[in-house]
Amino acid sequence: MNRILIILFLFATLTACNERVVPSEIRNEKPDIFPDYTEVTIPENIAPLNFKANDEYSAIDAVIEGRNKEVIHVQDKKYISIPIGKWAQMLSSSKGDSLRITVSIEQQGKWIQFAPFSVHVSETPIDYGLVYRLIAPGYEVYSKMGIYQRNLSNFDQSPIIENTLIPGSCVNCHSFRQSDPREMSLHIRGKLGGTVLMTGGKINLLNTKTEKTISNFVYPYWHPSGNYIAYSVNNTNQGFHATKEKRVEVVDGASDVVVYDIKNNRAISNELLMQDNMFETFPSFSPDGKTLYFCSSASRKMPEEYNQVRYNLCSISFNPENGTFGDRIDTLFHAAALNKSVTFPRPSPDGRFIMFTLIDYGNFSIWHKEADLYLFDVQTGNSRPMVEVNSQDTESYHSWATNSRWFVFSSRRIDGLYTRPFMAYIGENGIARKPFLLPQENPDFYLNMMQSFNIPEFITGKVEIDPNDIEKIVLENNGKQVENLNLQ
Repeated sequence: MNRILIILFLFATLTACNERVVPSEIRNEKPDIFPDYTEVTIPENIAPLNFKANDEYSAIDAVIEGRNKEVIHVQDKKYISIPIGKWAQMLSSSKGDSLRITVSIEQQGKWIQFAPFSVHVSETPIDYGLVYRLIAPGYEVYSKMGIYQRNLSNFDQSPIIENTLIPGSCVNCHSFRQSDPREMSLHIRGKLGGTVLMTGGKINLLNTKTEKTISNFVYPYWHPSGNYIAYSVNNTNQGFHATKEKRVEVVDGASDVVVYDIKNNRAISNELLMQDNMFETFPSFSPDGKTLYFCSSASRKMPEEYNQVRYNLCSISFNPENGTFGDRIDTLFHAAALNKSVTFPRPSPDGRFIMFTLIDYGNFSIWHKEADLYLFDVQTGNSRPMVEVNSQDTESYHSWATNSRWFVFSSRRIDGLYTRPFMAYIGENGIARKPFLLPQENPDFYLNMMQSFNIPEFITGKVEIDPNDIEKIVLENNGKQVENLNLQ
């Protein structure tokens, strides 16, 4: 018994070989830290929230207290690096409660202690990891980029594919069936391109351009059954603004929505999804698989009228038993009536909400400073801006965790240039908590990283794939041709 008490005592009084500081000054305000983790809600399986202070200092000190009086004490000259094992133990024992974190900084030989802040530990876990593209914030040429996966409970990151393996290529548009790492669609753009499709852990290459479609498959979304994938087909062009306020504009000269029937290797669609006088893009299936959501705009003369294109949130019924569509389009959110435009509709896995991005015009929201997240309530038909997570800069691409209680989104709020992944808890009532930046081992990572995090998607486990296998199948160019479009 005495030995057990000693072990518990040692854990409860753990320090990083430093005694607690004796402050010369105690301030009432909370510390100004980066990333800002003050008063956030986190899952119980997230990596340590390492941080630094924005003030000048010669040393920084943090005392982290858990529910059962556990204490982690860290002191360093640069930043707070929390031991990952002891952090995981503290989160596990503090689920449903809050951590209390007290930060002090040393200036001119004197310690200044700030008011403690709380970090709430949710009992609802987050999914295993994220998959995202890392890309330079310019789109003129295919610079080095890759699709990477990150374990959210630690700092492990590994490549799924990098474009250096395939000369002259762009890797993009990765998508998973209900976050299943064994079911993935991935596009390789360029001379040696194609759509990489992984089902049951096996990969194939598809040649997706048919005589009746305007392009290869582009933006994907899996049907929950795993039998279909909805894609847009887009005639896309990009332009560059002359002012610093706006940099890049991507527009569609034409776009349609098709569905790939995996078992029968065919593309199917409906005349309502391929109208010459309409632009249709960014499809997504409802969790029950019986509704296809998408964005639809009246066509405009492009590129002259690029800033007059405004998409509404629409839907059409879908029968997964025979792969047929309904006979009418329903408009769920009439953004054009508000002089706005919808992009990236993403339904929550429980079917209750659709999260989308709202911008002034077009569908390439990543470079629209006014881009904000909105939440559409499927039950009531009401929608609202997510003021609790939006900032004064771009909020763009987003995806849901499988339990519908967490979501991730891209934001330029740090510096206005690079997109970074933020995550937030959202309750059953649709109200979200303060978002937090994806933790990194060194908090200076985001200040030194010269690539954007693009298209963050949750996964429930590690994607077990060898990048060299993707390289081999693409370079051998033995892709399977998708059968010509079956238009209903």
